[in-house]
Amino acid sequence: MRKNFLARIWQTLRDIPRWFRSGLGIRRWFIFVMFGVTLLGLGFAVILIDLYRTDSANPVLLLFLSYASLRFIPRFWRAILFGGLGIGIVFYGIFQLNRSLLQPFIRPGSDVFDQITDFRRRKRGPRIVTIGGGHGLATLLRGLKAHTGNLTAVVTVADDGGSSGRLRESHGILPPGDIRNCLAALSNDEAMLTQLFQYRFSGSPDLEGHSFGNLFITALADITGSFEDAVVESGRVLSVNGRVLPSTLHDVKLVASMELPHSINEVRVEGESKIPAMAGRVRRVWLEPDNASAFPPVIKAILNADMIVVGPGSLYTSILPNLLVHDLLAAIHASRATKTYVCNIATQSGETDFFSCYDHVRALENHIGENMFDVILCNDNYENNIGSSQWVYADEKTLSDSRTHCADLVDDGHPWRHDSLKLAKVIMDIFYERTGPLSENSI
Repeated sequence: MRKNFLARIWQTLRDIPRWFRSGLGIRRWFIFVMFGVTLLGLGFAVILIDLYRTDSANPVLLLFLSYASLRFIPRFWRAILFGGLGIGIVFYGIFQLNRSLLQPFIRPGSDVFDQITDFRRRKRGPRIVTIGGGHGLATLLRGLKAHTGNLTAVVTVADDGGSSGRLRESHGILPPGDIRNCLAALSNDEAMLTQLFQYRFSGSPDLEGHSFGNLFITALADITGSFEDAVVESGRVLSVNGRVLPSTLHDVKLVASMELPHSINEVRVEGESKIPAMAGRVRRVWLEPDNASAFPPVIKAILNADMIVVGPGSLYTSILPNLLVHDLLAAIHASRATKTYVCNIATQSGETDFFSCYDHVRALENHIGENMFDVILCNDNYENNIGSSQWVYADEKTLSDSRTHCADLVDDGHPWRHDSLKLAKVIMDIFYERTGPLSENSI
């Protein structure tokens, strides 16, 4: 026991220099505490001096004070000894106190210093706004949350299929599915609670196909009285690293004008879930009503952002429904952030069959205007087999665009998807290259 105690003290003393690194916010408070302890020590010293002077006739007390103050040692070395011992005891006590207070929030087996350092680094990370929906946006968020804590995910609310569509129709709330996926991706603990949030019921006619997270958000919306409050409370439950916001609070419907095979006329298709099922060529999409206003916190986040990332995700049914909210699009144009478009790795049946990266960009710009993006990020690894899908190639037109940046973004286990870690690293590299001397490793 004694050896373990001494070993812990020695390890704590060895870690002292790490705790005084710049940016951790510890040095200033340690100095503050030491100043208070010094004043407290002076107060006790005044009492002892007064006691020593008034009770000098008591030989036993004099002898005790003499040994307690180490008068047999030169005064300079006494000051060094008492000062060093005091600082060590104060620091060790503060460290153990903080360890006890933080114990409920520290992951088992993790180092307190490393977690605090990581938290401070992410807290000082760039303000990034991501725009999209579906699994593509969740993949992006899962990677970016390791680099910054200042994440805002703007999610489409045009979904009308599956569990979200049924809840939207029966309870009159905005579709929670994409928001649920993003909350799960941003969770600091993607273990049991997140698995529960993503759990999908089966076997019961009433619950078949519903996810627990969708039902949870729906219940919270009923309890809190608003969908946006329900999303905020869900984020607290999952301890998310960032925030998830709906692009608009209006009940909007996605409508497409499509060119179908063996037809010379364009067909109007209503509903996000019905567009890919038509297996035609999308000419144009729009929202009804087309005057839906953006959620105000989304506008604020975009205008304050250091970087805006659009995609990856379904071009017409996940990305464009956000960008078709007029004041949201105006905020992106007005923002001074670095604007990056992440192109999909594989085509999507019914939406982007045979599309190249250039086709994706042109489809976007035909709806939202040209030259909005500063960077167009494309995959250049085409070695794996992606089954019935086709690669989205960075063709000659794409490569001739000075905005194009190509990198290996493929998830080796699921080559038709982005790898969250690869994608996040490339995006952060692009950001730091464009922002100059700011270092990603700075705290």
